[in-house]
Amino acid sequence: MEALQVAYKEWAVVCLALAQGRQRVLLRKGGIAEAGGQFRPDYDAFVLYPTYFHEQQSGIIPEWRDRLAVVEATRAPAGIVRFTHWVRVQRVDYLQDLDSALALRDQHVWTDEIVRQRFYYRQPGLYVLHVETYPLPRGVEQPERPEYAGCKSWVPLAQPVPLV
Repeated sequence: MEALQVAYKEWAVVCLALAQGRQRVLLRKGGIAEAGGQFRPDYDAFVLYPTYFHEQQSGIIPEWRDRLAVVEATRAPAGIVRFTHWVRVQRVDYLQDLDSALALRDQHVWTDEIVRQRFYYRQPGLYVLHVETYPLPRGVEQPERPEYAGCKSWVPLAQPVPLV
């Protein structure tokens, strides 16, 4: 694999946690713009697409809240998306009990309340993607296209992002 042409939208602070090795899982329910609002773990490798719209200080564990200012300070200019890391999925689980989801708290930077909210959104359950995160050899900036907008997990990119 020399390039990737799909991106996964996630809070910028979570992308930073993945990049720094603090986070090893992605917890996902589904975006409003996804078919039936249901997430599908369709890809085993993708670039991280940092988002800023839904980030909440109260949704991040206290020891990571100061990183919100860091990601905001390094944010790409308006109309540009900056890719710095990519992810390979090692395993996908679907959790149907909240206790199992909360037991993952040492593997991500969300608060228990955010995990609860996502778990119970529409119907109980949550996908867990166990991942390894890798830096791109050089950061890539691309124009943020209108079709990238909206509450969706997966974004097919107009231009592939090189991994080598």
